[in-house]
Amino acid sequence: MEKRVILILVDGMRPDAIPACGSDYAAALLAGSACAMNARTVYPSVTLPCHMSLFHSVEPERHGILTNTYTPQVRPVEGLVERLARAEKKCAFFYNWEELRDLSRPGHLAHSLMLSLHAASGTDLALTDAAIDYMRRESPDFLFLYLGETDEGGHDAGWMSETYLGFVRTALDCVRRVRESAPANCDIILLADHGGHARGHGTEMPEDMTIPVIMNGPSFLPGKTLSDVSIMDVAPTVAEILGASPAKEWEGRSLLAEAGRPV
Repeated sequence: MEKRVILILVDGMRPDAIPACGSDYAAALLAGSACAMNARTVYPSVTLPCHMSLFHSVEPERHGILTNTYTPQVRPVEGLVERLARAEKKCAFFYNWEELRDLSRPGHLAHSLMLSLHAASGTDLALTDAAIDYMRRESPDFLFLYLGETDEGGHDAGWMSETYLGFVRTALDCVRRVRESAPANCDIILLADHGGHARGHGTEMPEDMTIPVIMNGPSFLPGKTLSDVSIMDVAPTVAEILGASPAKEWEGRSLLAEAGRPV
């Protein structure tokens, strides 16, 4: 049976928010997954630079995106979606922050849906519904689900506030629904792009730079704890699971040798 991967990113989710948010799913998720709860993002710890490093497995200095405004790469690096397309994999994006449209080059996605964070409340839940429906109908090889409301809660009320933790709890409920709806051959990788402190992020403070990377599914050993993990390691890991080759410029490493089940 061909493997599939769902990558879920909860914007601004600090690792310590997962046990603190009151989710009745958090403990089971962590126990059943290979986890790096002290993984590191890139600097500047800002959403678009972090996502570009996630999908292109290079530091911001290499891809050139240092703010939330996209600029074309001077020396282009092929990203995860392009490498998966070369391997004839079907990819889909579901997101509620429009700037993420530039994470892949035109013509490489089989489907994408963007619901604006500021157009309505509850877009994390709506995107999750849409992603589950598409997954059931179309069986994509790779699906990216971005949940942006947690970051909004941090900016509005403060990181680790009750409002913020409520959004983390909702996001984990979305993860549970995806896990329960996904086929048996599907791996789910859950992570954040950055953390946060007070009402902001972007610094080199540990609160901003430390992220969770949680890998759940048939490819991963439950209860495995990983160290020295970077956000740049995720694209090589997904590529290896799906049988695609990494781009020669990628700086991260696949985590399967450390976190994967014996073949």
